[in-house]
Amino acid sequence: MRNLLKRSFSGIIFVLIFISAILLSKESYIVLITLCGFLSIWEFIRMIKLKNYASYIFFAIVVFLMIKRQDSYAILLVLIITILSSTFLMYQLFAKKEIKFSTDRVKLGVTIRYVIFSICFLVLLPFYKDSFHPYLMISILSIIWVNDSFAFLVGKNFGKNKLFPSVSPKKTIEGFLGGLIFSLLTAMFISKINLDFTMLNWLVIGIIVSVIGTIGDLVESKFKRQANVKDSGNIMPGHGGILDRLDSLLFAAPFVYLYINFII
Repeated sequence: MRNLLKRSFSGIIFVLIFISAILLSKESYIVLITLCGFLSIWEFIRMIKLKNYASYIFFAIVVFLMIKRQDSYAILLVLIITILSSTFLMYQLFAKKEIKFSTDRVKLGVTIRYVIFSICFLVLLPFYKDSFHPYLMISILSIIWVNDSFAFLVGKNFGKNKLFPSVSPKKTIEGFLGGLIFSLLTAMFISKINLDFTMLNWLVIGIIVSVIGTIGDLVESKFKRQANVKDSGNIMPGHGGILDRLDSLLFAAPFVYLYINFII
């Protein structure tokens, strides 16, 4: 009970900071995500024991260029690389293959594709049709937070069948389905008040966020298991590190960006 209260309190503080930054201005949102990005990189390179700190400089440069040139073909290229890399991580997850880090060069490559590029698309997500849409970002965040919350609650109270026990023993199929159902209900509700997209489009976004976000959580759990650590960090009581809190969102962000900018 004490751990649940601690988890809830730190989660609420995190949500309030996130929403406040989004509503204040696009600059405050960019600053917050960039700060979260640096912390996520620090947690990840520590987890995989990468002592090369060039990833910080690379992240700062890429974020700056992608914000300045949002119409660039380079963004499409980075998106393709990120989607392909994420797809390969999914394959390694479901095929139960070890993610190998033989050299620092390989570790740096994984850090760039898995963490840095995903964070960049999280920065770009609310920039839709050449303008900043704070309520678009809040809507997407609401879906993923509902998914995470109800996956936890349904799984804890009704979960019997393990979803992926070799990576995350506590996750259940019932929890996953509960998160998905409530994500779709949230998407339907959002479609009534946020007219950026149709109800069908919001439902597709709900599916992407729920399914891909859950896989992202499992992928990060696989990284942690290989590194033999429980959490990526301890900055958030009850949650672990920033990467632990953002893993679902980071993994889903490029796929949502692809859908709303190139498919709809």
